[in-house]
Amino acid sequence: MTEPVAPGLRLEDILKQIDGQKFPPVDRWNPDFCGDIDMRIASDGTWFYMGTPITRERMVRLFSTVLRKDEDGKTYLVTPVEKIGITVDDAPFVATRVDMLQGDAGKALKFTTNVGDEVIAGPEHCIRVEVNAETGEPRPYIHIRGRLEALIARSVFYELVDHARSVEKGGQTKLELESMGECFSLGTLESEAG
Repeated sequence: MTEPVAPGLRLEDILKQIDGQKFPPVDRWNPDFCGDIDMRIASDGTWFYMGTPITRERMVRLFSTVLRKDEDGKTYLVTPVEKIGITVDDAPFVATRVDMLQGDAGKALKFTTNVGDEVIAGPEHCIRVEVNAETGEPRPYIHIRGRLEALIARSVFYELVDHARSVEKGGQTKLELESMGECFSLGTLESEAG
C-alpha cells in the first residue's frame, strides 16, 4: 500500500534520517587476513556459528555492521586489527519489509532488512532481479552498502509486483517500479498463449 509521508515529515527528512545511520568505516580498514571461521549466514538471513544459530539479535546486528564483501567475492568480518572470512549462502541480509511512500519528490520504496538497516531504492540502492534459468524463479535483491545486498523476501517481492506497472517493450510485457525517479525492472511476464 502506498502511504503518504506523515504530516509535517517530508520525504527528504526520511532520506536524511536513513543517511544518518552510522556504520563503522570498514571500507577504510585494511587489517591483515586472519583466516576463515566457521560462521555462516544462511539464505534466510539466519546467522550460524559452528553450526549453531546465533539467537542474540543484538549480537547479529553488531556483526552485521562490520561486514564487508571484497572484490574477491568473499565476505569478511572486519575490524581495525583483523579480517576474518565467513560463508554467505546468498546475500548477507534479507529485506523483510517495504514501505511505499509518496511525497513531493515522487514515489519512494523504503526497505528494512532483518538486521534493521533501512535504504530507499534509487540511484545508490538499486533493485535487481536474477532469474533461475531452469525454474524461471526470480531472485530479487536490493543494494544495501558497499558490495552488500539484501535478498528481497518473497512476501515483499509480491508486494512490489502488486504495485508494478506493466510496460510493453520489444514484444514482451515487463513489470517496472519507480522509486526516487529511478525505474527498476522486476522481470518479464510469461504469455499464456497457446
